[in-house]
Amino acid sequence: MAVIGTAGAEALIPLAAVIGIAFAVFQWYVVAKVPVPAHDGGDLSAAQKGRSGHDESAEDGVDYRQVEARCAEIQHAISIGATSFLFTEYKYLAVFMAGFAVVIFMFLGSAQRFSTRPEPCTYDPARLCRPALANAAFSMIAFLLGALTSVMSGYLGMRVATFANARTALEARRGVGRAFVVAFRSGAAMGFLLASSALFVLYVAINLFGVYYGDDWGGLYESITGYGLGGSSMALFGRVGGGIYTKAADVGADLVGKVERNIPEDDPRNPAVIADNVGDNVGDIAGMGSDLFGSYAESSCAALFVASISSFGTEHNFAAMMYPLLISAMGIVVCLATTVVATDLAEVKTVEQIGPALKRQILISTVLMTVGIAIVSFLVLPHSFTLFDFGRRKLVKNWYLFICVSAGLWAGLVIGYVTEYFTSNAYRPVQAVANSCRTGAATNVIFGLAVGYKSVIVPIFAIATAIYASFRLAAMYGIALAALGMLSTIATGLSIDAYGPISDNAGGIAEMSGMPHVVRERTDALDAAGNTTAAIGKGFAIGSAALVSLALFGAYVSRAGIAAVDVLSPQVFAGLLVGAMLPYWFSAMTMRSVGSAALAMVEEVRRQFDSIPGLMEGTAKPDYATCVKISTDASLKKMLAPGALVMLSPLVAGTLFGTETLAGLLAGALVSGVQVAISASNSGGAWDNAKKYIEAGASAEARALGPKGSDAHKAAVIGDTIGDPLKDTSGPSLNILIKLMAVEALVFAPFFAAHGGLIFKHL
Repeated sequence: MAVIGTAGAEALIPLAAVIGIAFAVFQWYVVAKVPVPAHDGGDLSAAQKGRSGHDESAEDGVDYRQVEARCAEIQHAISIGATSFLFTEYKYLAVFMAGFAVVIFMFLGSAQRFSTRPEPCTYDPARLCRPALANAAFSMIAFLLGALTSVMSGYLGMRVATFANARTALEARRGVGRAFVVAFRSGAAMGFLLASSALFVLYVAINLFGVYYGDDWGGLYESITGYGLGGSSMALFGRVGGGIYTKAADVGADLVGKVERNIPEDDPRNPAVIADNVGDNVGDIAGMGSDLFGSYAESSCAALFVASISSFGTEHNFAAMMYPLLISAMGIVVCLATTVVATDLAEVKTVEQIGPALKRQILISTVLMTVGIAIVSFLVLPHSFTLFDFGRRKLVKNWYLFICVSAGLWAGLVIGYVTEYFTSNAYRPVQAVANSCRTGAATNVIFGLAVGYKSVIVPIFAIATAIYASFRLAAMYGIALAALGMLSTIATGLSIDAYGPISDNAGGIAEMSGMPHVVRERTDALDAAGNTTAAIGKGFAIGSAALVSLALFGAYVSRAGIAAVDVLSPQVFAGLLVGAMLPYWFSAMTMRSVGSAALAMVEEVRRQFDSIPGLMEGTAKPDYATCVKISTDASLKKMLAPGALVMLSPLVAGTLFGTETLAGLLAGALVSGVQVAISASNSGGAWDNAKKYIEAGASAEARALGPKGSDAHKAAVIGDTIGDPLKDTSGPSLNILIKLMAVEALVFAPFFAAHGGLIFKHL
């Protein structure tokens, strides 16, 4: 007999969410205590005064009052640029949200000809459930709610990051440990705010929808899946649009500034430098926040839907139904304790301690969460119960679910550590990539691609093991819980992920404001660790996307009434091949978008260096606004086609070719997309840290390849620019592709089952 009943579940879930939000506000408050002068409305030309004549031997004579004023100006410019871009992007997305909400209502309503009469329940025909028109309306509302929450997640993340970047740079003057704590607390503010608000909004939506649905839990949780669809839809456009923005600016700034003009990274003379720093916030922060929110929403919705057609739903055991949300609530508490270790108990004092401190966060949260999963599993779940297993009933014990969630959790740890090994410059793979730069960019590219391909092996085995164990123990519900387990420490994952772009921005502000070289060295060390944590975050997102997509796939197969997915069927196999092709088509579109935008950026930066007298000497001001406009225009125009490809593929396949062909499409996209995403993200991460390995010169081997501006360094910069769109645009977006197509198929499954296959019905 379960110890925690309905009242306990109803109290604990919102309590954990409120605690998480309060902790996020506390972190924000602590960061805000680092003073930054009020921006006086001046322009960035002050950031250049005396820049070209800066003598590092006279660093003790730096006028810090002027430096702080420059920091405030630069922070203001980055914040205004990021806010302006996101508001413009959200105007486009508001039109999409409204249009697609109507599509959801029309498709689902037409499944039963807009009937307002109660219908026999899908999984229990002896009972009457709410009419199809009500499901259409509530699915539409859930979609809008998920989309709005995703937008809020991205926007608040951006605000936290632009609030913290200058403060991190200013604290770096006082030591690397002080800067680390500011950057990490800022990341924690974003992580806990997003994780807690996502949990709270989903819990409130379930209770509000429940007022209408009553005991029709199947209809309730089927309509709730729209929440995941809304979240991932916004995440797709956020990741693609933000990725195009940031990488167009980054590639343009690096190729002209570092390779052609031999000036430092983030030098204020570079016309693309503001656009580059804005891009870190709209792509790596806002896009990543929406992405992980989408993963959380979909894994929760998949688990809730499968549970609703099992004994939890048929017996109306609310506490057991809320098991996925209670796991997330426990995750917030565990991550809170883990964060305190990094900020208050284990102080970072040297550069060498940064990487291990971040790694400890992942390990500590995983160990503590394992205990937390056991507590929730044995206090909330009945000793034994039955789960829906493709038309059969599977007897399951509560400790089975403990293993399922733990399998996903520890698979995530394996993926994180393997990703770190292949993308950190502390290990041989990245060092070998850096060493290959001795013979030019071509060998660097070859080695980087090889590292990316090889990095796929262990994560795929980890995911496969988690899938097999979870399915054997608890069918598709077990796989949904494994995905939730991998995301159960999402607050910590977001904290260390957001830490990276904040540190990167801090380095840019330190360079542009004319801080001493030692400060830039500290921010570079923070940034190098941040590159690795960003790669780890992408690994978690991709691994969880694979599990979420498979769970949603199983729910779709059940809801569409498919008895079995037979790969020997021509309809299924045709869909399988096309689905496996879609990640390549999508990647081609996003890579080309970045390439064409970067081409325009390179030409503009070259034009300014050639046509503005005194720009290289630091006596003239570059036209930052034109470069910002190039990135903005390119990202807004070029995000539409990849987004349309992903959103329309399930609709076209299901409507024209039927439910079985769509099942093949989803399976093909899942199998292909996961591996392309991992290799792309890790190749890009390896190239980036190979460049930083040479720049840091921390070992004799690295010093032999440097210094900055050497042929080997220029080859490393070229590799880095090739990897930029792979690791920050195509790779991260692919995990959204596979899960978004799956949740869209589930939401529209009633329509496809009733009216799909218009072409194959006549062939």
